[in-house]
Amino acid sequence: MNYHDIKLKLASEGVETADLEARILLEDIARIAKSEFFFARDKVLSEDISKRINDIIDRRVQGESLWRILGYRDFWKSRFYLSPDTLEPRPDTETLIEEVLHDHHSPKRILDLGTGTGCILLSLLQEFPDATGVAVDKAQGACVAATENAKRLGLENRATILNGSWFDPIPEGQKFDLIVSNPPYIPSQEIRNLQIEVKNHDPILALDGGEDGLLPYKYLCSNLKRYLEADGIVVLEFGVGQAFDITRIVEEAGATLIRVTNDLGGVPRVIKFRYGDN
Repeated sequence: MNYHDIKLKLASEGVETADLEARILLEDIARIAKSEFFFARDKVLSEDISKRINDIIDRRVQGESLWRILGYRDFWKSRFYLSPDTLEPRPDTETLIEEVLHDHHSPKRILDLGTGTGCILLSLLQEFPDATGVAVDKAQGACVAATENAKRLGLENRATILNGSWFDPIPEGQKFDLIVSNPPYIPSQEIRNLQIEVKNHDPILALDGGEDGLLPYKYLCSNLKRYLEADGIVVLEFGVGQAFDITRIVEEAGATLIRVTNDLGGVPRVIKFRYGDN
């Protein structure tokens, strides 16, 4: 087995990103560096490596994502390890990080609601070395994953991971100058129509946004102000086709819209706002 065999087998099973995934398997399982790929793509892999790759392909064609099988996904500038209770960090969410950095705002205290792997908070803490942060998740397994990722990145002394629903674990009176979240935003009835990789392997708790997909935003926007400093900023990710409704929810909550930002595909993905006119 070599790279060409891996790519062909994935493609024949309907994997649309067969080329990319074959390269990733060479890097991860066969330990072939990106810089060596051109010279190694015709190399015949050992029997042991070939078996491990074949086992992964068998799982992959059953609908499990490659990243879920490998147990990690790279996001922003780091690698984040997954658990069954976390979503995979996805490139669209990097738009949220870029939006925080857009205005050269330098937060000192950050709150991340529904943290999952911790990828948003931990990436921001890497960008803002003087900041500390709190991450909250309802799933205990997600809190464990976020804690482990913080340790791997050397950020455990600057990141506090709390288990609970939204603001419940936050002590009364504690305020932040940046609050971020990528909440569940899939309408309940649409989950069954998602890709097999998502609906069968991603945690439903992190996907289900209620009947219209907007329930978390209605709750958050009604309560954020109590936890935000007077000059604080909020940055939220949302789903495809939700920009109009999210903007309306933000404005009805008495907040001031700063900007809606598109992801790399040109799709509105992130909203930034503040409370008051400051």
